[in-house]
Amino acid sequence: MRKIRIAQIGVNRHSHSAEIFNTINSLPDIFEMVGYVLVEDERETCKGKIKKFFANYTELSLDDVLNDPTIEAVAVETDEIHLTKYATMAIEHGKHVHMEKPGSQCLSDFENLINTARKSDKVFHIGYMYRYNPYIADVIKRAQAGELGKIYSVEAHMSRAVSKALRDWLSTFKGGMMFFLGCHLIDIVMQIQGVPTEVVPLNTVTGLDSVSSEDLGFAVLKYPDAVSVVRTGGSEIGGFDRRQLVVCGSKATVEIRPLEVLVSDENRRYMVYTEKSESFLNELGKTNKIHDRTPSFQRYEAMLIAFAEMVRGEKENPYTLDYELELFKTILKCCGTIV
Repeated sequence: MRKIRIAQIGVNRHSHSAEIFNTINSLPDIFEMVGYVLVEDERETCKGKIKKFFANYTELSLDDVLNDPTIEAVAVETDEIHLTKYATMAIEHGKHVHMEKPGSQCLSDFENLINTARKSDKVFHIGYMYRYNPYIADVIKRAQAGELGKIYSVEAHMSRAVSKALRDWLSTFKGGMMFFLGCHLIDIVMQIQGVPTEVVPLNTVTGLDSVSSEDLGFAVLKYPDAVSVVRTGGSEIGGFDRRQLVVCGSKATVEIRPLEVLVSDENRRYMVYTEKSESFLNELGKTNKIHDRTPSFQRYEAMLIAFAEMVRGEKENPYTLDYELELFKTILKCCGTIV
């Protein structure tokens, strides 16, 4: 199997750059990690993360990476505000791109990125967190196949109790937590139900700790015969354990909660498992319920293995450029940046 020479552009403050970098390095039969690039103000804003996770690896310049034809892929892991810029740059230089979600908030820049990807033969792959979660992927597949019946509601919740510094930083984005975490949930709703006919953003500022960002996110996604909700917050005590997805169909209701439970593991970062309950009618018309949980799995491994398969031409990206653009537009509507 051919190894893929890859580099990482960016070391973001509050997303998962270190976990992506570490996961790539944990797959030496698939990837050859050449090194990392610091861009914008990361040397100052990310110095703690750099010292902890990147210090023993090679720092490269942006030109080193973009102009080296032997580096065929990059992971773009800058702060969200810069993602679209560097992903576009990488594709223009002939690189396959795995990008942190969801892009900057400028629609025209993201449209340009999509158009640049259309003109190239390179993979453009976005790291929405739950796309490779086995239970979430399965319920999406079953819903799309009609196995749950008519889907009339999806309820998705993803919150955390985060630092004041992170909630202050959220003011970078209109919609705050909806842009930062809600994007993962909007992706799930749209995979199940498609593009909504109407979006009602109801994001707000809690004012806790004198934070002025929209740190409590709520959006309603309306369909001709269904209504779904996305909720996300930055001050919810116990919020990580209450993250959940509820898919309501005429044949069954599936609840995935918690979405992930972190498992202590000394050798591989971000080992998790997921729990699921399913309610359905038996042959007597009575409600039955089953509960199950996955074995432990590494959150990013399947994601990056799939990316490698796409780069080698062994697998087609199931998320089309058209879908990624419609998803991005819907995220902006949920944030209140476009109507």
